[in-house]
Amino acid sequence: MSERVDYLGKGVGLVDDKGRVAIPSTLRAALAQNAPRPDGKDGGTVLVGVHPDFPCLIAHDRGYIEFAKNQLVQRQAEANAHTGSAAYYAPRMRGASVEPVPFDGSGRFILPAAERELAGISDIAFFLGDYESFMIWDPRALVAHDGVDEMVKRHAAIMCRDKGIAL
Repeated sequence: MSERVDYLGKGVGLVDDKGRVAIPSTLRAALAQNAPRPDGKDGGTVLVGVHPDFPCLIAHDRGYIEFAKNQLVQRQAEANAHTGSAAYYAPRMRGASVEPVPFDGSGRFILPAAERELAGISDIAFFLGDYESFMIWDPRALVAHDGVDEMVKRHAAIMCRDKGIAL
């Protein structure tokens, strides 16, 4: 596998009634490079879960899982977390609860229904790269959230406006 690339960029996609949406091309290209299909064809698998800190989803490629698992084990060892405790198992359960979802060559995939509901994503998805993964927001929730950078909020609003979407 070639060297990992960062997930950079953003985009807006319309979510249809079945939960289908397309990953923006810059993020899709990073997915393809970080976790290419063994057969060399376009498409692949994206891992989607609920973000631990924000009311949105977080998506990774399969290659990121080993890195994230190693970081978690190291942090827990440094904190002397004890097995059996909620502090030990909560981040493990959250990290392991991602859904592997296939995407096609044009980046279309189906947002898992439970995750979509938990993140409050209905008809619009705003994708935002954050280096090792990317977030998927309902843009209305992103713009309303106090913990989101103001420039990111403005980008989301502009990108939605340019697609004729009123927030």
